[in-house]
Formats: sequence, structure tokens, C-alpha cells
Amino acid sequence: MRQRVFELRNAVLRQFAATLAVSSLVILMGIGAASAQSGTPAPDQSKAAAQPADAAKDAAQNQRRTDEFAEAAQVISGPAGNPECVWLGRRVVRLMWRDDLDTAFRHLDLYDRFGCPGGHIQAAFRCLTRFGGQIDPKVAETLDSRVHACWINPASQPQQAAAAASQPAAPAAGSAQPQPAASPSPAASPSPAPPK
Repeated sequence: MRQRVFELRNAVLRQFAATLAVSSLVILMGIGAASAQSGTPAPDQSKAAAQPADAAKDAAQNQRRTDEFAEAAQVISGPAGNPECVWLGRRVVRLMWRDDLDTAFRHLDLYDRFGCPGGHIQAAFRCLTRFGGQIDPKVAETLDSRVHACWINPASQPQQAAAAASQPAAPAAGSAQPQPAASPSPAASPSPAPPK
């Protein structure tokens, strides 16, 4: 009799567990269907709307990169003009500027492995430090364009320094007479303090 009671109890427990599992499954399916019919758009719809704009932006960026690599290959003779050297070298210079030296050194190892000249990185970074005041840290494009310009021509100078250097050279070359120096303006004398 005892064994029959245990069998009956086990059968009831199995039936209860099966009913609980089925009802839980039905509730979960109902919640999923209700959320699918809500007013929020599906993620695929929002991604589909953003894809054309992103695709055009990516295409323009890829074309710009290709043009920069082609320009570097035309201007720079030797391995520093190879696309892999240009890409890695500019990346190393950019990372050095941002004080991420650990990552810069890892990229520099890869740069050396491709047989790219290390001196070009030094010259490009030296050039970049000359333009430090003109780089806006909030606008990534200013740093990227300046790094590329310094990679193409490491001897370039900032506009103000180049203009100041060329100005004194022009009058000296144009005339044989030395120009008199401008006299300093007299300093204002301090007024005497009133007696106390």
C-alpha cells in the first residue's frame, strides 16, 4: 500500500511539473508576441534607414584614404611611400602625439618588420611638433590632416614661422644699404607720489 501511495504521489508531481512547464512556455510566447506588436520599430528597420548614409560616408572615407596613399607614393620615393609604411607610420606618429607610447612602440615594431625607414617617423614627428599650436585636440581631422601633411613633407614649417623667416631676408637682399634700427619709444616716467 505504501508503494502505491508513492507511485501516485510521483505521478501527480510529474503531471504538475509538466503543466507548469507548458504554462510557462505559453506565457513567455505571449510576452514575446506582445512586445513584437508594440509601437517601437524593429532594430532592422532603423539599421536599414541608416545604412545608405553610412555606406556613402564609408565610401568617401575609403576614397580619401586611397587618394592619400597614391599621393604619398608619388611624392615620396623609396619604402616610406609604400602604402603599408604610410599607414603604419602615420599611425605611429598619431599615437606618439597622443602619448600612447606603448601602442606606438608595438606599431613601430610592425613598421620595422615591413622594412620601412625609421628616420621618416622621426622627421614626421619633428614636423608635427612644430605645428602643435595649430592642432585642435577636439577635432580629429586637424590632427589626421597635419600628420599626413608632415608625412608627405617632413620639412614643412608653420605659416607664421615661414612668413617671419622670409620677411627679414627680403629687405636685406633687395638693398645694399643697412637700414637704421627703429628707435625705441620713450617710456613714460612715473609721476611723483604726493607728500603725506
